[in-house]
Amino acid sequence: MRERVRFFDLLRCVAAVAVIAIHVLAPYRHELGVIPFDQWATAVSVNSISRWAVPVFILITGALMLSDKRDFELGYYVKRRLGKVMIPFLVWSLFYAYLSGWTAQGFESQTAKEVLLQSPNHATYYHLGFFYYFIPLYFVIPFFQWVVKQENDAALYVFVTLWLITTALFLMGINGPWNAQLWLYSGYLPLGYLLYQKLPINRLSVITLMWLGVVALLITVFMVISHSVDAGKYTVGRWLSYKTLNVVVAASMVFVVCRYVSDYLSPRAHTLVALISQHSLGIYLLHPIFLWPMKAFGWHQGHPIWVIPLWIVLSGGGALALSCLLARSNKTSWLLP
Repeated sequence: MRERVRFFDLLRCVAAVAVIAIHVLAPYRHELGVIPFDQWATAVSVNSISRWAVPVFILITGALMLSDKRDFELGYYVKRRLGKVMIPFLVWSLFYAYLSGWTAQGFESQTAKEVLLQSPNHATYYHLGFFYYFIPLYFVIPFFQWVVKQENDAALYVFVTLWLITTALFLMGINGPWNAQLWLYSGYLPLGYLLYQKLPINRLSVITLMWLGVVALLITVFMVISHSVDAGKYTVGRWLSYKTLNVVVAASMVFVVCRYVSDYLSPRAHTLVALISQHSLGIYLLHPIFLWPMKAFGWHQGHPIWVIPLWIVLSGGGALALSCLLARSNKTSWLLP
């Protein structure tokens, strides 16, 4: 149990920080030729090496929920699992539809209205897109739980192998039925379970995945920067998709490395990590509120090498404080599942 707590705490912490970094650097991405090249390349490189953040959250979900040996109860599952995520998502979608109407010049009600009307198909704010592919996973989780309870590891290995092949095909632009979003995201669930329950954590496995992950990240950075320079504008192809083999490998590396190093954290460090982990979803939901001034007023001037860490601390710290405040009351704690 000690390993499990420290391990998932660290994973949620690093994933939350990486997600904020991706959102902080957004204003720089399309500035090729506008700002000095080293500034643009720095921001794009951070973007390229952070794409594992969202997949890690799905890996955690698969590792935990597929390890649950309790009998499946539909009422409990809908209320305590699906409903716990769905209801806050709907509430925050309304809030961010309202926030989307605010600019540095004031409130534009028509913009907010249009964003809200489009919400069945598009997220009302950039970070809420996560829920559009995460919530549907709750409809396939019971299937994977059933397979695990049959102790049919071979079926899981076959499924993950086929899924990995399709993520490679998708990356290479080879289209087919495997392009279905639910398919390309669902594979993270059994992969998380296998990495947690079946992969032996030893020096060989950790070093192997570290090398594979580092190579995947370096290739991603090179492909994004080189393609953009050749095109004369920011272009990523599918290299920064969450559904491609390079990102899967990077996310797997982070998962395994965090599992390996979690027990080496000092008690003081783990206290902070555990606090961030406890409020990781709250930080995810709330940090755009604190990033709004930066984007609305253009407060990102400066080299990304210091601007990105600064706004990670400011927006992440503000979101953590607000999440802690909301969690103190039963009247508001349900807003942050």
